[in-house]
Amino acid sequence: MRFLLFLVLAGAILSAQTPVQSAPPSSANKSNPFDDDEMARRAGAKLFSRECAPCHGANAEGIGKALPLRQPEVYRAAPGVLFWVLKNGSIYQGMPSFAHLPEPQRWEIITFLRSLNAPKP
Repeated sequence: MRFLLFLVLAGAILSAQTPVQSAPPSSANKSNPFDDDEMARRAGAKLFSRECAPCHGANAEGIGKALPLRQPEVYRAAPGVLFWVLKNGSIYQGMPSFAHLPEPQRWEIITFLRSLNAPKP
């Protein structure tokens, strides 16, 4: 009975975390090979439309349970953390894994996401 209670409590705690918060600290060490690459940003925009927009919305504002991606938590997250989230998803938040996408395509999506909230010159 105690074990069952532990599982319920652990699930509740994990589900309260956003996918960005659930990434291991070591994931922050990975850097984006396409950082500031305009071609990668454009490719990422196309991939976002196909892979992410159905849940997060065409403008990344979030739909239903899917979190909005135009928020400081996403923009301030290390690229490696965002990569970890795309690769692993978040079962508790209802986000699927995008490990089926080749690694360069996941980086292109991240390049696009980071451009959404980039300060304008």
